[in-house]
Amino acid sequence: MKYLLDSHTHTIASGHAYCTVLEMARAAADRGLELLCITDHAPAMEGTTCRDYFANLGVIDRELFGVQIRMGVELNLLDTEGTVDLDEPLLRRTDMAIVSLHTKCIPTGGTAEGYTNGLLQAMKNPYVNIIGHPDDGRYPLDYPTLVRAAADAGVLLEVNNSSLTPGGFRVNGPLHCAEMLRECKKQGVPVVVGSDAHFVSYVGNHQYADALFQELNFPEELVMNRDSAAFLAFLKARRAR
Repeated sequence: MKYLLDSHTHTIASGHAYCTVLEMARAAADRGLELLCITDHAPAMEGTTCRDYFANLGVIDRELFGVQIRMGVELNLLDTEGTVDLDEPLLRRTDMAIVSLHTKCIPTGGTAEGYTNGLLQAMKNPYVNIIGHPDDGRYPLDYPTLVRAAADAGVLLEVNNSSLTPGGFRVNGPLHCAEMLRECKKQGVPVVVGSDAHFVSYVGNHQYADALFQELNFPEELVMNRDSAAFLAFLKARRAR
């Protein structure tokens, strides 16, 4: 399968990434991508950028080096009630939003029921498009319920290539991602692959996700990265709800 978009990347604005928007866009062009999503961390993440960064996203060109650009945000789930760290006026200025669980923003040690409920409540936010890396064993999830809710809400579940990388810091990422993908295959629910790149060399790197798809015989038609127009239509449809 040819991967035409990367839905999850970071720039120096995130505080712990190392390249600019232009550098990331050039890397995307060099790798033959049609679409690059820049999704820097929202303000609750330690060391990231300020609220004004997201208020001013409109100044950035939406095409660079022949690659379509979408400027989004990786929100932090703050509790099991679905609270995130950007409000509606700022989310309205983004092109898309990912919601993820990060140890600096929500405690570990909770229950699958609690964390799943938090993500389900976050899906009710009309600006949320993707659930980021729902594969970390530190945050147990009820995958049948999560997959069913994502389908109902028009939200994509992410296959995070970084989580699948050998030696990665998330706990049992490949095991939990495979569990989620089996449920997505069973229910016919689409997913999207994000590199979670924090440096140019990782932009568009979906090799471990691709290997897992092959291992599980996961249907190509359920992977949104093969059609950038369909992915953009998915984002548009979600905002129109």
